[in-house]
Amino acid sequence: MHDITPEAVVIGIDTHKDVHVAVAINGLGVRLATASFPVTSAGYRQVVNWATGHGTVHAFGIEGTGSYGAGLARALAAKGLRVIEVGRVNRQLRRRHGKTDTVDAESAARAVLAGEADGEPKFGDGTVEMIRHLKIARDTALKARTQAMVTLKTLLVNAPQPLRERFIGMTCGPACKRNPVAG
Repeated sequence: MHDITPEAVVIGIDTHKDVHVAVAINGLGVRLATASFPVTSAGYRQVVNWATGHGTVHAFGIEGTGSYGAGLARALAAKGLRVIEVGRVNRQLRRRHGKTDTVDAESAARAVLAGEADGEPKFGDGTVEMIRHLKIARDTALKARTQAMVTLKTLLVNAPQPLRERFIGMTCGPACKRNPVAG
């Protein structure tokens, strides 16, 4: 990136469910430090304090801002810090150095430094995200309904004959036409 000075700091972060691993490099690509932080509000504050302790932070390159890194990305952006979504880790770097969280975090920082990562982070609070949540809820409800209908039909098939005969010809109604699996 052309606007990074040699003294500037770029932070790369490999995100996980319980712990985020961070690597700080300077504008010349020299590794300054590595650290791990808990995935909590306190941990997010620790990331900021640790990062700014190495100098002026140009940007945070985070892998997975749409999943495990979503909370951290939101916390950093709320503090006015620059967050960049980093795609997949450099596979050549992985082949040379193996798969470790530190290698992945450093790769994220180097992708930002080289200008290869410039993605807009997914903060999970926009209209698209809200629609996605509604769709997940609807899909889950439909799947549960279908599963309940299949279970009831299986129970009726195995029920004693007098009980089965009481339900012969009964359907699940108009919903079966919309969802043939339940019918």
